[in-house]
Amino acid sequence: MKQILITTILLLSLSGCQNAKENQAEHDAKVAQKARNELLAELKAKEEAKQRQQAEQKGKLAHMGITTINGKIIIDTNKTKRFFRQMAQKMQQEAEKFSKEMEKGVVEEKSAGIEVNETHINIDLNQTKHFLDSWNKKLEEYAKEFDTITKQFDTNRQKDDNATY
Repeated sequence: MKQILITTILLLSLSGCQNAKENQAEHDAKVAQKARNELLAELKAKEEAKQRQQAEQKGKLAHMGITTINGKIIIDTNKTKRFFRQMAQKMQQEAEKFSKEMEKGVVEEKSAGIEVNETHINIDLNQTKHFLDSWNKKLEEYAKEFDTITKQFDTNRQKDDNATY
């Protein structure tokens, strides 16, 4: 009887150890999976940030056909030609519209805040200021983009100069 009792206790304790080992293995697997998921999420976030940075580098001048990659300016002449043709067409249309309006004696340029009719000239200085501010912001963006590109080239050139000596 004593032997059966000791054997039963021993079996129960061993089975308890086995459950603890199984529980520990499950716990370790869960922790490993969680760490793997966190690492994958971190890598994905880094990749997305890298893609955003590359898109930003291509960014503002890309619609003109100008991109920079690894310190090199790449100009897509087809895109550049298309951009300038579209700009020229738009400017020509605006000039023709303005010319026709001037011939009639009536000009309504709402976005710039200017209205001219046969008897009055109305200039809304607030709208004109807003119009000029928006143009100024666009020009500043282009200037900053060109400045960034030139700084990148200066940095790369300095690295190349230092590497050759």
